[in-house]
Amino acid sequence: MSGVTAIVTAFQRIDQTLATLRTLEGCVPPPAEILVHVDGNQRACAEAIRAAHPGVRVLISEGTAGPGGGRNRLIAESTQPFVASFDDDSYPIDADYFSRATEVFASFPDASVIGASEYHSDEVIGPDTRTASWVADFVGGACAYRRDAFLRSGGYVPIATAYGMEEVDLALRLHASGGRVLRTRWLRVFHDTDRARHADPAVTAASIANIALLAYLRYPIWLWGVGVGQGFNRIVWLLGHGRRRGILRGLVSIPVVLRQYASARHLVTAAALFSYLRLRRHPVAAPFGRV
Repeated sequence: MSGVTAIVTAFQRIDQTLATLRTLEGCVPPPAEILVHVDGNQRACAEAIRAAHPGVRVLISEGTAGPGGGRNRLIAESTQPFVASFDDDSYPIDADYFSRATEVFASFPDASVIGASEYHSDEVIGPDTRTASWVADFVGGACAYRRDAFLRSGGYVPIATAYGMEEVDLALRLHASGGRVLRTRWLRVFHDTDRARHADPAVTAASIANIALLAYLRYPIWLWGVGVGQGFNRIVWLLGHGRRRGILRGLVSIPVVLRQYASARHLVTAAALFSYLRLRRHPVAAPFGRV
């Protein structure tokens, strides 16, 4: 056994979820356990998983927990010290992914989260070199958490469409509390998507509202201008990529979204925010030795 729990957040993509689970079970060594969260009361998806993979534990949310809410439940239920996280369409490239993950955590005891190198279907897969850097951010479908650090952080703010908020918010809070995020090329994850759904107007709207939400929940009031600038840059990017539909909806929804999640508000210090933003621009190389 690897000492790693593998978790998968699923919704409606049954075939892709089953393919991900086959890959996870085929790893050598396999994860110590596999947990799947099925969102939105998608019973057909849950039953298909149970039928094809009886050793997998399935959790179901009656309502919509979103990917972050699903990961909160899965990590709380994990019995292992490390938790490798995947989407329903992402999975390890290397068969020994889980033994590599435990070695990386052992080599970097300060790491709260380890981000894998993520590759999409339109990208060339890079070599699995033993290199690493301290970074600001990570991708929730291609990372591994130190479980106790995640639980101490309070986990994710559960948002149904969390683009631009979910991992960034958690990474900022971890950074503010002394946690660290490591990214390594030695862990590789394939994400089987062409990212076409990113152009959905609902995603466009959420990506704008979530930038405002992040600033409201975490930034000192006198630094809200940083959030305004980030939102402006996002809109410019969307317009430049022809994603106009959803922009107005996102702007109009901001007051509602802020009220909805106001109870999660807990500001970081200005020093922590500036330090996080510097690290985002300038990752720090981390020597990668063997334990």
